[in-house]
Amino acid sequence: MKQDHIDEFVCDAPNDSAIRETQFADLKYLAAGLVFGIALVKGEIVSWWRIQEMFRFDAFHMYGIIGTAVVVGVISVQLIKRFHIRTIQGEEIRIEPKKYSPSQLYGGIVFGLGWGITGACPGPLFAQLGAGFGVVAVTLLSAVAGTWVYGKGRGRWWG
Repeated sequence: MKQDHIDEFVCDAPNDSAIRETQFADLKYLAAGLVFGIALVKGEIVSWWRIQEMFRFDAFHMYGIIGTAVVVGVISVQLIKRFHIRTIQGEEIRIEPKKYSPSQLYGGIVFGLGWGITGACPGPLFAQLGAGFGVVAVTLLSAVAGTWVYGKGRGRWWG
């Protein structure tokens, strides 16, 4: 690969940490992921029937969880902005304004259809696999394929 071809895929995240951590520091992310996965399973967020209940408007369970997550997220972002909260390493957290693109609407529709059909969104896929739902591997492979298609089409077909 040529260097200029590689550069176009470099992630320019505004909050990349300038501080390099040791390999063992990644264990805290593994622990957080395990706790998050357990919470997803115990909260029945990974349950196919709970997701189907939501899309059929038969139960409030998932709406309550998603609504709570949205409220916690909004409050957290406002606290970060108002009090200029920094990372554990002391680095500034920058929240960049988002630009709207019609492709976000199309992507949301495809995402929602896939979520409704498979009963899984990307967040709990690994928790579903860990809980023994092996058929979710098909959904995981589909998510990987969709990500690949997005990467290939970005800049050509959509923004």
